[in-house]
Amino acid sequence: MSKGKTKILTILPESIGGRLTTSSLIAGFEQNDCNVTVYDELFEDNLQKVLTKKYDYIAGYDFSPLKVKVDNKLDLPCICYFSDDIRSATSGKEWEKYLPYLDDNDNYTFYWDKQLTDCENFKNIHYLPHFVNFDVYKDFGGKPEFDIMFAGRLDTDYRLSFFEELVLKMPKLKVAWYAIDRHYKDALKRSQYPEILDLCYMGFIDNEPDMAKAINNSKIVFNMHSQGLSSLNYRAFQTVACKRLMITDYRDEVALFDGYMPFYEDMSDLIFKIENYLEDEEAYKTITENCYNIAHKSHNSKDCVRYLMSIVK
Repeated sequence: MSKGKTKILTILPESIGGRLTTSSLIAGFEQNDCNVTVYDELFEDNLQKVLTKKYDYIAGYDFSPLKVKVDNKLDLPCICYFSDDIRSATSGKEWEKYLPYLDDNDNYTFYWDKQLTDCENFKNIHYLPHFVNFDVYKDFGGKPEFDIMFAGRLDTDYRLSFFEELVLKMPKLKVAWYAIDRHYKDALKRSQYPEILDLCYMGFIDNEPDMAKAINNSKIVFNMHSQGLSSLNYRAFQTVACKRLMITDYRDEVALFDGYMPFYEDMSDLIFKIENYLEDEEAYKTITENCYNIAHKSHNSKDCVRYLMSIVK
């Protein structure tokens, strides 16, 4: 490790969403000239060897870095970036065990959802919307193969039926759906139209470059949020960074985009907006350019992690 640089041990979690989000966190540390060691919980089993080195901070997604700190009795500040509900198993199966440690003086919590942040009173909790690495998420300039893309679980009856209804009502459009294989198989078992899911399913994505390619290969990405109360998920920022159109279900945080990011109220509204923006190239370009410029200025990994580091230092 280089002498003088801030040394950070970053925990790359097993969860797919966590790995993508953490990748932008890691990029932000590196862009701010930190010396980053990454421990991959999915593929590595040499944690004790990694812990023999000296670090200034341990950081990562949800409770993953705090768990490593507590379980191994590490005496160093911990940085947890949450984009899952803190008080839920979505942020870790043992969340109740580690929750009290968030109130320690040397543990720092950054929360993606504004309303949920306001509901908590940990000593070091801060609202920090999602951010992405613009070196990875960018417009590749090619012609998209798909009209619409959705990435995520169809794990509730509402989400499954909503997706199927959209595809059925827009039969001329090419739709891509990305999800983990077990979520695909689970949706197939519950589906009334398994042939639709089979036609749309394009596999799963577990890394940033492939997600950037998938977004670039679709004209429109739409969101169905499953967590939080007020804030946009990571997909929204990935999409606008690639200069593709995001249409999201309503969140207060769409205000970050100064009225440019379209949101839908119901199925008919979503269909109307998809048809309109696929036809109106000028409106499409205006929205994507403006959303990109806002995200590039305020939601890039370098500047957001610099803000994070200014707090923990």
